[in-house]
Amino acid sequence: MSVSVMLFTSDLRIHDHPALTAAVREADEVVPLFVIDNGVRRAGFDAPNRRAFLADCLASLDAGLRERGGRLVIRMGDVTEQVCRIVTETGARAVHIAAGVSAYAQRREERLRPALAAVRCALRVHEGVVTALPPGRTALAGQDHFTAFTPYFDRWHRTGPRPVLAAPREVAVPELPGHPLPRRIAVTGVSPGVARGGEREGRLRLSAWLAASRTATGPSGRHDGPPADTTSRLSPHLHFGTLSATELLHRARGSGGTGMDTLVRRLAWRDFHHQVLAARPDAAHADYRPRGDRWRTDEREITAWKEGRTGCPIVDAGMRQLSHEGWLPNRARLLVASYLTKTLYTDWRIGARHFLTLLVDGDIADNQLTWQWMAGTGTDTRPNRILNPLAQARRLDPSGDYVRRWVPELASLTGPEIHRPHELDARRLARLGYPPPLVDPAEGRARFERARGLR
Repeated sequence: MSVSVMLFTSDLRIHDHPALTAAVREADEVVPLFVIDNGVRRAGFDAPNRRAFLADCLASLDAGLRERGGRLVIRMGDVTEQVCRIVTETGARAVHIAAGVSAYAQRREERLRPALAAVRCALRVHEGVVTALPPGRTALAGQDHFTAFTPYFDRWHRTGPRPVLAAPREVAVPELPGHPLPRRIAVTGVSPGVARGGEREGRLRLSAWLAASRTATGPSGRHDGPPADTTSRLSPHLHFGTLSATELLHRARGSGGTGMDTLVRRLAWRDFHHQVLAARPDAAHADYRPRGDRWRTDEREITAWKEGRTGCPIVDAGMRQLSHEGWLPNRARLLVASYLTKTLYTDWRIGARHFLTLLVDGDIADNQLTWQWMAGTGTDTRPNRILNPLAQARRLDPSGDYVRRWVPELASLTGPEIHRPHELDARRLARLGYPPPLVDPAEGRARFERARGLR
């Protein structure tokens, strides 16, 4: 009886899964394997919010496999050692895995390939599992990646995604020992508002959001704004692979609802960042385009930014939402990143690292390269752009509802006042319990422009 191994990583689903489909098709039995990898913890990727979400995802994946006659096998330790042990125990002749783009994922493949060859087992790496389009699918001749989003998007938009695959009807799994599923309740330090994870939850959320979008009215371009909670909130499910980016692209293009153009563009940005990181893994920690920055390091300002106590209400609202939910709308992410890197002139790596301690969707490619884009060291063709927090607040949160929700100290202020509390009498501001601004935005802008040699 032939056996193959399906090694799950950031692809924790059954629907539209090319690697799982291939593993089931080529063997009589499949070992659906997830390794709780010590290396992930050592690399600093094992944040509590993601660990809690992961527990939900693994439970949902196990339930889906059991509905098809199988189950999820959990092992703990070094991923290469555990995979080779499974191969030895079952006589498997192939291990299937989704292609990754991070340096960690690439090293994992590099270690697995010779180790599996030593036990006469092949490693089959499948593209198009994690992203809507594989990183190399859109590359131009003689180039390993696009360096700017607009030409990439033009080509991405013209390149058709692969067809959506049905979930396997049956998954036969050999008898094997394994560890019990991790439980969310056992994870400490989780933000109180972290959403539930898992494929079932992701598919329900997708269907509900598509239905709401078809009946919604208004400009779709506001769907990534912070005040109205109309964003899809699907990014954690894309990060853990409980939803297929390919299926999501097909369904978004076929929906025609409000916000679909925004969603498609966000999927393209996600793919764009993955193809950059696939070609330049060092961009996770090194400037993609160095600007000669000599970043300031003011621990008081950094702490105030992390705690949502900068004295800039729209920024503080975003940072407090991040702390509570482990998630943030895209526009709010750009605002708080611009404030840290351009207004406070603080190293983007500090912000990116803090985000990874909290974000449920803490994807290395999307997180690090979005931070670099905002810091002006990444792929942005306007590296010195600054998002004025006061102007952005007036445009995105004119009535102040978003700030009132997350900065309750200011709830008594009117719409015009709430974004400019620094203009209030100092004694009134002190009675509200809200700090004065760390820096005037105009002063911060001037400081940044001097540092970049623009004035």
